[in-house]
Amino acid sequence: MGRKAKVGFTRDYYDKDGNFILDCPGFRSLEKIPDIERGIFAEMLPEVTPPQIEDYDIVVTRTFSRWTESSFVGNDRLLSLHRNGVGYDRIDVPALNKAGVLLCITPDAVRRPVAVAIITFILALSTRLFIKHQLTSEGRWSDVPKYNGYGLIGRTLGSLGVGNIGHEMFKLAKPFGMRHIAYDPYLKPEDVSDVDVKLVDMDTVLSESDFLNISCPLNEKTRHLVGERELKKMKPTAFLINTARGPIIDEAVLVKALRERWIQGAALDVFEQEPTPPDNPLLKLDNVIVTAHAMVFTDHFLNNVWEIIAGQITQLINGEMPGGVVNREVWDQPKFQSRLKRFLEQMKS
Repeated sequence: MGRKAKVGFTRDYYDKDGNFILDCPGFRSLEKIPDIERGIFAEMLPEVTPPQIEDYDIVVTRTFSRWTESSFVGNDRLLSLHRNGVGYDRIDVPALNKAGVLLCITPDAVRRPVAVAIITFILALSTRLFIKHQLTSEGRWSDVPKYNGYGLIGRTLGSLGVGNIGHEMFKLAKPFGMRHIAYDPYLKPEDVSDVDVKLVDMDTVLSESDFLNISCPLNEKTRHLVGERELKKMKPTAFLINTARGPIIDEAVLVKALRERWIQGAALDVFEQEPTPPDNPLLKLDNVIVTAHAMVFTDHFLNNVWEIIAGQITQLINGEMPGGVVNREVWDQPKFQSRLKRFLEQMKS
């Protein structure tokens, strides 16, 4: 009988007492794989180092530590990284390609929970839910009529990006009777015809949206995609929603925009720095809903994500290309195939 596959988990999956923080029934899917042995990184560093990964065939990683070219120096064992989500802005994919390591994500687990989160924000903003909650809690019933909500029929829902999550958001929004527009330079009109989305230029989305959603990845092209020029293009009655990545918006400018009412309000699940400092002005404003990059975490999401990752690992152990691979070109690299062949032989010997 050969050796087992060694699967490492980055330290950010565990609290200071060593307890796994994302446990759920779906995690049993990993425990049921007979041919793996799990390990934990001893510490969480700003950047993953070669010694941290040298004993692992596979690593499951969150988003707090960066993976750079330096992380893979001298490594000829690691086969794959697995992310419990879709964002991988902290992972240097070209470095991963150079090192011959696969990157696997879980878009099928994220699609519906994040889309639901966006819809939740739209409804909370449009009904002015949190203001009414606060006034009612304080016994200020006579002040509630000053804060009427906004009906959705005929309003414009816009999005920067209509990928996996954006498409699902528009699908869920269809019964609300809103007009759908979006900017996505990678799509054709027929790609979004099923959700009645009109593709337009970015300035049109900014200027015409009553609710502007951000559903694009963070990269060098999208960092601070929304800054002063963009926020000033928006309607003073508009709401901004971001569940993607904080740095897509220039946060300092957003604070100014909300304070000076360039826009009416915002709902944010993400920040430029995470965890965001307790003195962040966004946490004190009365026209912002804030959550701690946690809206996706439902029982369905957690169960699905671990079942998907367990399936990816099982596929790899069977010598098959896993689902959800970002850098598929790595699979055919002689470097990767040689490493995979050695791994499979060791598992069987």
